[in-house]
Amino acid sequence: MIVNLRSFTKKVLVYKKSMRSFLTRLENKPPTTINKMVDHADREVWQEIDCLSCGNCCKKMTPTFTPKDISRIAAHLEMTPLAFKEKWLTFDKKDKDWQNKKQPCQFFNMADHKCSIYTVRPADCAGFPHLTKKKVTEYLHVHRQNIQYCPATFKWVEKMQAMAKNGFTTDTRPQ
Repeated sequence: MIVNLRSFTKKVLVYKKSMRSFLTRLENKPPTTINKMVDHADREVWQEIDCLSCGNCCKKMTPTFTPKDISRIAAHLEMTPLAFKEKWLTFDKKDKDWQNKKQPCQFFNMADHKCSIYTVRPADCAGFPHLTKKKVTEYLHVHRQNIQYCPATFKWVEKMQAMAKNGFTTDTRPQ
């Protein structure tokens, strides 16, 4: 399904607060079926969302670049890691992370929503939006942030809310 960012932004304005509250409740009192819920919601989300029609993460967010990412990408671009950092990255002293200097990401092609360094992209990008990270309760703070940027995360939280409300079964009908 093609993502309509204008519609998505409007939905975020309406539902962000309630979704964040839901994720906090889920973090504080996770149901015993949470891992099955996460996997089920993840499978459904990717039947409905096409990241290549969106690219909002690359437009509005920056990944963190690990030392391995920096070395790998610099080598791919035939640069030294130092030259790569000087040209493209900034060091966030608070979080102690290397991040992009600007947004959208310098490697994001606005025309086709593809990454020019896809095969060597940062690990943070490769795992985004991190919906099925194990120990999901330790990662819900990331989803609280990402619902405003990522339609897949937003949709995943919607599905998690529906399952929690209706009693989880694999078809999400009330038990």
